[in-house]
Amino acid sequence: QFTTRVVSCRAAELRPEGGGEPVRGFQVVLEDTILFPEGGGQPDDRGLIGDVPVLRVTRRGPEAVHFVPAALEPGAEVLLSLDWERRFDHMQQHSGQHLISAVAEQMFGFKTTSWELGRQRSVIELDTPLVTAEQVEALEKSVNEKIRDRVPVTVRELAADDPEIETVRSRGLPDDHVGPVRVVDIKGIDSNLCCGTHVSNLSDLQVIKLLGVEKGKKNKTNLVFLAGNRVLKSIEQSHSTEKALTSLLKNGPGEHVEAVKRLQSSVKLLQKNNLNLLRDIAVLIARDFKSKPAPKQLFVLHRKEGDSEFMNIIANEIGTEETLLFLTVGDEKEAGLFLLAGPVEAVENLGPRVAELLAGKGAGKRGRFQGKAAKMSRRGEVQALLQEFISHQSPGA
Repeated sequence: QFTTRVVSCRAAELRPEGGGEPVRGFQVVLEDTILFPEGGGQPDDRGLIGDVPVLRVTRRGPEAVHFVPAALEPGAEVLLSLDWERRFDHMQQHSGQHLISAVAEQMFGFKTTSWELGRQRSVIELDTPLVTAEQVEALEKSVNEKIRDRVPVTVRELAADDPEIETVRSRGLPDDHVGPVRVVDIKGIDSNLCCGTHVSNLSDLQVIKLLGVEKGKKNKTNLVFLAGNRVLKSIEQSHSTEKALTSLLKNGPGEHVEAVKRLQSSVKLLQKNNLNLLRDIAVLIARDFKSKPAPKQLFVLHRKEGDSEFMNIIANEIGTEETLLFLTVGDEKEAGLFLLAGPVEAVENLGPRVAELLAGKGAGKRGRFQGKAAKMSRRGEVQALLQEFISHQSPGA
């Protein structure tokens, strides 16, 4: 916690990180703050100003701007409270990144070009097109040895024109940087220009797990990692998943993969058999319709199970030169697929209207119009439209 004063408060809007409508609130600047504004690859801190939640902290030049949902009085003394769990998580990930980047460069010459502290995992972009599994394993072993060595992490400030800055690892300063330069030192391992929050000893990282590498931008590789409490949470989540799979698959964790492979094979076989049956049913439905002596101007069919191929087989078997077909598959009360087939002019005229009635979208050519339907419950209205259309057709039409 930290006591400070409100310098300014002005109305503003905040666009949520996940998208959506902007949130109305206020941008507040304090005399000083213990909440870190986002920057340098690290997300911002969260907390409270009095009992008002801080929803975002950003940097504007040398100022930290706090976005809050309620107005605060300029000049008022306020108690600032920090969300420590979020802060400590960010400290572990950021110090973990410094350690991994330094050791990767020392061991293999891989320079870090950028990094991202994500919500579940963090990513370091390495300036190399390839990192082998053996290198990942050696790197993980080395960084965890240094954690067990309890290496101190310290912070110092240098003047912006101090020649020592040239010897410190850096990806450059922001264009609007003012004042002294902050250096984070991992004793005997790394010195790095950094504005972020860090642990005071590598032992606070507990453990680092490198999850592997992914292809990055041109000639770069992304190294994915977890540090500290995130490793424990990942193990807890994996264990819960393992327990659930053991219960479902009725075998031990070591047999899960083989059990899932057997299930996948069974599902593929069932799907193949189901498709063959649907094709046979489609042919039988079409032949049954054609065998009846009744007029064959309109054919309407709905089936819960089916797909586009099922409907097209029926249309092919019946023929669409004289008969207008309206076929649908899916849940009657929800969404599904539809096909309108028949004489070209009739389908061109009716297709868009059928899609509109079903609150769906579709496209057509050569006497077939098909697509997705959002409101299958309105099939009756479509059938009435088609019957009305047929009744208005004269023999010369």
